[in-house]
Amino acid sequence: MENQTQENKSRVIMVESEQSWDFYINEATTQGCPVVVHFTASWCIPSVAMNPFFEELASNYPDALFLTVDVDDVKAVAAKMEVKAMPTFLLMKEGAQVDKLVGANPEEIRKRVDAFVQAIRVYVA
Repeated sequence: MENQTQENKSRVIMVESEQSWDFYINEATTQGCPVVVHFTASWCIPSVAMNPFFEELASNYPDALFLTVDVDDVKAVAAKMEVKAMPTFLLMKEGAQVDKLVGANPEEIRKRVDAFVQAIRVYVA
């Protein structure tokens, strides 16, 4: 039962505005926290299909900040990060993009996130 309660609590934060984007990126930069971003759209079936996978990733990597940005709701952020297709996944460190993956490819995303988070852990330690 205890495990079930934890699963229901999302570790993915929905970015609602350009201001909240700036806030989360600044906080992560200050704390040296890696950021994984899922750019999505409610009308994009592959993007929506990736949501449960992204939630699972977030629960597996508690040291990273996981953000979701709906490109229709927060157009300015999508434009600033040069997102042209959905889903797009960005890996960010110190406010800068270090990797970008376009498309719904769970295994490649998992591999890149794992390598990214491991590299940050080694760098911090």
